[in-house]
Amino acid sequence: MSQLKPFRAHRPRPDLAGQVAAVPYDVVNTQEAAELAKGNPHSFLHVGRPEIDLPAGIDVHADEVYAQGVANLRAMIRDGVLLHEDAPCLYVYQQRMGDHVQAGLVGLCSVEEYETGQIKRHEFTRKDKEDDRTRHVTEQAANAEPVFLTYKAVPYIDHIVNDVRKQAPIYDVVTPDGIGHTVWIVSDEAVIYELVHLFNGVPALYIADGHHRTAAAIRYGQARRAVEGPGNGEEPYESFMAVVFPHDQLKIMDYNRVVKDLNGLTPEAFLAKVREKFDVSVAAHRDPQSPTTFGMYMGGTWYELSAKPGTFPASDPVRGLDVSILQENLLGPILGIDDPRTNTRIDFVGGIRGMDELERRVKEGCAVAFSLYPTSLSQLMSVADAGEVMPPKSTWFEPKLRSGLLVRMYEG
Repeated sequence: MSQLKPFRAHRPRPDLAGQVAAVPYDVVNTQEAAELAKGNPHSFLHVGRPEIDLPAGIDVHADEVYAQGVANLRAMIRDGVLLHEDAPCLYVYQQRMGDHVQAGLVGLCSVEEYETGQIKRHEFTRKDKEDDRTRHVTEQAANAEPVFLTYKAVPYIDHIVNDVRKQAPIYDVVTPDGIGHTVWIVSDEAVIYELVHLFNGVPALYIADGHHRTAAAIRYGQARRAVEGPGNGEEPYESFMAVVFPHDQLKIMDYNRVVKDLNGLTPEAFLAKVREKFDVSVAAHRDPQSPTTFGMYMGGTWYELSAKPGTFPASDPVRGLDVSILQENLLGPILGIDDPRTNTRIDFVGGIRGMDELERRVKEGCAVAFSLYPTSLSQLMSVADAGEVMPPKSTWFEPKLRSGLLVRMYEG
C-alpha cells in the first residue's frame, strides 16, 4: 500500500501566487536566486534561499541563514501572503511546458514507507546537502518545498484527477520561463476518501526528484520520534509533503557532461582510445537518437559514438545505463574521471540548456562535451526495484516543480 493523506496547506493569496511561486532551491545558486527575487519581497526564494537577504558572501550554512529562513516564512504567514486551509485537502498540481502536460496529486506520504522500502530511491545523497535541508526543515518546522514522486499509473486515479481538472483552479500562473502551473483543490470528503483508498492499492512510490528533501523529512521524523517515543503513525512528523505523478506523464531529459581537459592526451590519441570501445563517426545529429549512442563535441566537430557489443552488460539495470556505459568505458579509463561526484574536472549540464550550451562550454575552455540519450522511467524504476542506485546526474526532470504554491507546516 501507499499512503497519500490530505493536509491543511499554507498557500498563497490567489492574487500573489505568481509572485510567490519560485524555482526550487537546488536549481539556482545564491547569485541566481538573488537576481530572480530582486524587487519581489513575496518570492519563495526568500524562504528556500534566505541568504539572499543577508550580506553578500555569507556562509550559506551560517546560523543567521537558517534563522532568516524561519523569519521569512513566518512573516509570509503573519502578513497574509500565505493563507491556511480551513480543512485537510488534497490538491491537483498540473504543469504545462509546450505540448507536454503532467498532473499530479499533492498530499502527505509516509516516513515509515520510506524506511521499509515502499518509497524507493534511485540515487545516493550527499551528507552536506542532507544536513543543510534537514536543518531548514527542523528550524522552519515545515516541508517548505515538495518532494517529486511517481508511481505506476492507475487509470481510475487518472479519471478522478481529470474530473477535478474540469473545475475552476485556485491558481493558474505562467512563470517567466513560459511554464504553466495550475492548482486545483480537492476538498470533497468523498473524493478524498476514494483517492486515499486507491493509493492504498498502489504497491510502491518512487522518488523522481528531491532525494535530499526526502532524506531531510525522514531525518526530521526520526529525530522527533526518538524524542517523543513510539506513536500511532498519525503524528505530523511521520509524514512529508509530496507531489505524486503517474509515471506515463513524466518527461526525463538528457543529463550531459563536459570535461575540462583530455587527461594529458592529444586529440588524436584520445580519439584512438575512444575507438577501442566505441564506433566513431562524424555525427548527423548533435544529440543521440537511440540508447547506447552518444554525441561528442571536440575541436569544433560533433562525433557520434556507438558502444560496441560486449563492452557493457546490457541486462544489468545499472551498468547497462548509458551514463554507466560512458563512465566505465570512457570517462573513467580514458579521461581519469574515477569519481564523478567529487572530481572537479567534470561538470554536468541539464538537457533543458540544450546542445548550444555544450558547444559554448567547449568554446570557452572545456576540452570535450558529451550528449546522452535520456534515461527512461522504466530504467529508473528497474534500478529502484532492484534496490540499486544510479550513477550521479543520471536524470533531469522537466518541468521543475514551483516552490511556495503549497507549504506544509508540521503544526498544522
